[in-house]
Amino acid sequence: MSAVRVEAPARLHLGMLAVAGDGDRRFGGLGVSIARPAVVLEAQPADELSVEGAEAERALTFARRCRDALGLPGGAHLRVAEAIPPHVGLGSGTKLALAVAGALAALHGRTDDAPALARAAGRAARSAVGMWSFALGGLVVEGGVRHGVDPPAPLLMRHAMPDEWRIVLVVPNAEPGLSGAAETQAFERLLPAAGPSAAIAQLVLTSLLPALVERDLEEFGSALTRVQRLVGDAFAPVQGGRFHPRAGALVEALLRGGAAGAGQSSWGPAVYGVVGSEAAGRDLARRMEDLVGGEGVVEVVAFDNRGARLERS
Repeated sequence: MSAVRVEAPARLHLGMLAVAGDGDRRFGGLGVSIARPAVVLEAQPADELSVEGAEAERALTFARRCRDALGLPGGAHLRVAEAIPPHVGLGSGTKLALAVAGALAALHGRTDDAPALARAAGRAARSAVGMWSFALGGLVVEGGVRHGVDPPAPLLMRHAMPDEWRIVLVVPNAEPGLSGAAETQAFERLLPAAGPSAAIAQLVLTSLLPALVERDLEEFGSALTRVQRLVGDAFAPVQGGRFHPRAGALVEALLRGGAAGAGQSSWGPAVYGVVGSEAAGRDLARRMEDLVGGEGVVEVVAFDNRGARLERS
């Protein structure tokens, strides 16, 4: 095979089901794939491993790990044509790692599934939302990792998002959200919280998901906002408040501006509001641009219902 191209859209992490990992399974969660931003990666055979383009050093680290884990001979030259902004809450590391793993496997004629690629890349140890959204697109719910069982967590459900709905995505210029060792330490500091976890699970099962099936934007958005507030309150002791310091006011502005639901993706600072149409998205985006005042990026993006795309030539 002469070349491979992978496009892996970003994801919004909408919340965890078992916030402090205090049950038989740890965490669990839900998230959704969005069309932009995305990782766009090109790969071709080579004698040695090399990478150029955006996030090249990070991609090379993933490539070395994946090559060894999958037992692939030889090398490859990778070019990262586009990357998701790192550490803003959009799943940049997982999407880049899985794109690298998928490209290397495809160059050798392999069709490893998403869990195998995640294990090779060392991802999805805590949350499998990024992995399942990479594989399938749409909204995914994963069931958490069982104690003593190797990750990744199993997929509970996947549902396509309505084609006409849009996300207004706001990424302010701010300190990055938690990642790496700091994120691990934050999870270790969380206390068991059975009450919020039960409330989150009930909202997801009895309001958010039924509303999605029935394409009821108002109920979906209301449930999403309530889930986000419960999750944010549970994480407040380790992130300094319900949301990232720069995110809270933006979430409220999205809701005042007409979003049916709004929240923070992962540790932020990226925030989002869901609306029912492209026109509604453009109107809300204009309001948010005035508020952000050039100190960040505001985009209207579609949901992605396909997941990562891999093309061979």
